[in-house]
Amino acid sequence: MPEIWLNYGITDVVLDIRAENLEQKIDSEGKILDDSTINEKLNTLDLSQQMELVVLHNSKSIQKIISSLFTLCEQKSKPFPKIFTEKKILNSVKAGLPEGSSINEFDATVISNSNLIFLGEMEFDGLFGYETISTRLIKKFGLESMLSAYAKRQGNLPTPGQYPESLTEAKKFTDNFEIQGIEIIANSEGIIDFAIGHPSETLSCTKILESNSIKDVGQHKAMIISTGKDASNDNLGNSLSSLWNCSNAIKKDGLAILVAECKGGLGSDALQQYIEDRLTLEQLYNPTKYINGMEDLLFLSETQKNFQIGLVSIIPEFYVKKLNLISLPGIKYSMDYILKTQGGRQKVAVVSDGARLLLR
Repeated sequence: MPEIWLNYGITDVVLDIRAENLEQKIDSEGKILDDSTINEKLNTLDLSQQMELVVLHNSKSIQKIISSLFTLCEQKSKPFPKIFTEKKILNSVKAGLPEGSSINEFDATVISNSNLIFLGEMEFDGLFGYETISTRLIKKFGLESMLSAYAKRQGNLPTPGQYPESLTEAKKFTDNFEIQGIEIIANSEGIIDFAIGHPSETLSCTKILESNSIKDVGQHKAMIISTGKDASNDNLGNSLSSLWNCSNAIKKDGLAILVAECKGGLGSDALQQYIEDRLTLEQLYNPTKYINGMEDLLFLSETQKNFQIGLVSIIPEFYVKKLNLISLPGIKYSMDYILKTQGGRQKVAVVSDGARLLLR
């Protein structure tokens, strides 16, 4: 029996699957940068000034860049970077920081400070095509611009890996600020590459992500999807991106099971309002104001017309059912459910790094 470990929050869980039921295990690829190459690239930054590093989300690759920066500063007797992040991830970022570092909550009113360097890892995104520093900033700080980006979506289904007009809106938003970014491309093994520059320039990294992450795998009747890392499944809103990345590889009337702990809950105002009957699906088509996570609710309702979706998470069953998802209490139950509903001989594709893969 093959042993497949899938990320679930800060731990990994084992999927027990018989060899005859395993159709394919799909993982990300790419050559990993060694420490000397990482340091060489970071050396292009001006280390004489104390930099102000804003961590937009947490991941191993982000922690790697921070620790490499600290090592460089120490070697050159330069001031350590000041680190900032938003309140809800402050403790998890702090836990991975090098000794002697301090971290503070980021004050969003000072986004125009030219000393700021925003740090993020690029992924795919259903609305923007790519999740970049620019799209993370427009989502956090550009609510009015988000309405325009949402209106320019390509239809009502997710379009990861595309270059929609929504992405141009995000670029236009960050063009207003004199800031820097470090945009990372990574996989489950480590950092593949990164770019330093204004967030509208580091967008060019999409090509590197594409060349390492797009996989032609055909269509499958049953698929189990793990996001691949804690930062991508800390809430349901984030986790759904991994589902969008795999949706083109799932057959009509098939079944996709998303394995995502979601310890941060729904992570989306739109999902919350829908569950509480304060938002209808009709309101999603031409809204007059943008509500955080609207696109995911729209994509979810449209995707469910094509295939069923199950969820292994700690989100209350009442919420899961309200979203028309199949609630599964653990990874073991996901395999049981597939075999029970689709037959004992059903072959299953397993995706272990859903946030950083794009299946076709």
